[in-house]
Amino acid sequence: MAKIYYPALFHVAEDIGGYWVEFPDLPGCLTEGRNEVEAMEMAEDALGLWLDRTGETWEREILPPSTCEAIRKQFPDELVMMVGCDPEEWYRRTHSRAIKKTLTIPAWLNERATKANLNFSKILKEALIDKLGL
Repeated sequence: MAKIYYPALFHVAEDIGGYWVEFPDLPGCLTEGRNEVEAMEMAEDALGLWLDRTGETWEREILPPSTCEAIRKQFPDELVMMVGCDPEEWYRRTHSRAIKKTLTIPAWLNERATKANLNFSKILKEALIDKLGL
């Protein structure tokens, strides 16, 4: 999947230093950073979290992104930048912890695979990725 881009407002936070970031098209999508680089990294992560629909228990409409020009007209004194996130890459990066699974295979297959020093977890992971076309 390709990156999805949304315009973000980068506000200088003079009282605490750094920046705080908001996405006008995505209500409640806010973050902050101590400098420009960290603010952009945090904005990419906040966008990924907002777009993540895997564990969602409520319906949230994701509107198409506005253009930077439209946002600049609304907020002429603010820094507007497009922030991008690949939702699939974000999901893999943030959900990469290992999960123990129990499986059942025939005894003869277990014996041969064990003698061959095969890594069951690695083989299952590779097979699932292949099967799902990921």
